Amino acid sequence: MSQHHSASIDRHMCLAAIDISRNIEREYEIYAAIDLFGAVVVDYHWGRRGTKGQGRRRSFGDNKAASKFVNALLRRRSTAKKRIGVAYRFNR
Repeated sequence: MSQHHSASIDRHMCLAAIDISRNIEREYEIYAAIDLFGAVVVDYHWGRRGTKGQGRRRSFGDNKAASKFVNALLRRRSTAKKRIGVAYRFNR
């Protein structure tokens, strides 16, 4: 493994936006880790609570690029209050 990777990239975040009175129950999950080839892989999944939802995977050559991508995902979630009327909160 190259020296610019660090084992500390392993991160798992779960977020939820819930307002039962408005029938809003959304979840967003982000998992970042180093794969066997030394690339940083970011898996992210979203959807209504209790359903399979959707997901995507992105691969990056270094921690900096992966962190920038994860921060962009989190910035987008931070605008949920304006977009859907309910803020995402860290879950678990």
